[in-house]
Amino acid sequence: MADVHCRAGGTDTPDRGCLTLQCPPKTPGGPEGTPVIWRQAPKAITNPQWTDYPPVSGPTCLYGTEPQNVLADIAARILTDFQQLPVNPGTLEAQPFPNTLKGGPTNFYTTTTDQHFDTTMLGQAVHLTATPATYTYTFGDGQTLGPTPAAGYPIPANAWLTTETRTSHTYTTTGNYPAILTITYTGTYSVNNGPPLPINGTLTLTTTPKTIHVWKTETALVADTCEENPHSWGCPGTNTPTKH
Repeated sequence: MADVHCRAGGTDTPDRGCLTLQCPPKTPGGPEGTPVIWRQAPKAITNPQWTDYPPVSGPTCLYGTEPQNVLADIAARILTDFQQLPVNPGTLEAQPFPNTLKGGPTNFYTTTTDQHFDTTMLGQAVHLTATPATYTYTFGDGQTLGPTPAAGYPIPANAWLTTETRTSHTYTTTGNYPAILTITYTGTYSVNNGPPLPINGTLTLTTTPKTIHVWKTETALVADTCEENPHSWGCPGTNTPTKH
């Protein structure tokens, strides 16, 4: 509420700043403003009385007969501001990477987490939180997974290509595939350290593509190890074909 009587504290004593404050018209010939002190009461109080409103700012000039409903105005624009936040989508990770094998499960996961932002909106301190909610994995070979709430997780190296997770994918042909991850974020906001309120809408971001090289394996019986015979079939540096 705007206290147009500019009473100081909990008494009827006028605030001296209001007595001397000048509120000239904003436009030539327009109405003059009224010196006021802004007060606020907790939402928990039903039908608050004047003494329930401690002063929070002022004196200042009020133009117009009705004060601005700041919370409603913030709620009306919060989705637009939420969708413009510099949220970092993180990265799409793959195991193994960059080379994987045809016919073996490749484990995918992401590193994105909740992100918090503080800003000022309509003169009020607003705290926003962006929370990853669903994930859509696009594996580059025409196959997708999601939307799913599964962010995936890393697994030990000795489990690569043998362990299938909720977010793993098996490539059936060799080649190079650009894999991406699309993340949908939900959000909350609070005004002046108030309770978190849900944002009616979402934010969708996509990670930078990560190229997965899918190889095939060939096996053969050999007489020596690579330590014994560095030129043996399949040893590093030989011309053994291992990829299509």
